[in-house]
Amino acid sequence: MKKIIFPVEDEKLENLKAGDFVKINGIIYTGRDAAHKKIFELIKKNKKLPFELSGNLIYYVGPSPAPPGKIIGSAGPTTSSRMDIFTPLLYKMGLKGTMGKGERSKEVIDACKKYKSIYLITFGGCGAYLSKFIKKVELIAFEELGAEAIYKMEVENFPAIVGIDIYGNCLYK
Repeated sequence: MKKIIFPVEDEKLENLKAGDFVKINGIIYTGRDAAHKKIFELIKKNKKLPFELSGNLIYYVGPSPAPPGKIIGSAGPTTSSRMDIFTPLLYKMGLKGTMGKGERSKEVIDACKKYKSIYLITFGGCGAYLSKFIKKVELIAFEELGAEAIYKMEVENFPAIVGIDIYGNCLYK
């Protein structure tokens, strides 16, 4: 398995190929449909975003509340295609990766190639298992969205598969 540490620089993504198993380390951010809509409103108004896009990864997840003694509840991926309308612009602005489950549109595949970004797939139905790789969680924006708020997560050896590499190769094609 290859390791990726986020935030990441372009050259660290050059050796990743669609189908590679990876372990993600470092800081990642969460965001689903409602958070993406709010981010786009901020971009349109030329306002500061809740986190730096450049070099970072957005995980499409709405974690469940933490049970007693845990820092987070279940943290499984949601369907990525719902964010396809937003993804190319975020890649253009420096986002280096997104992670969820399922196929992506041609526009996202083309944007991965154009902006040297990747799409990672993680395992649906395994949210409780995936939460074990999350070491710290901090709510950073849009608290009113509940589970769809934006969280900053520190992860260690979080398992994923490269779904789309920076060359536009797609595991689903």
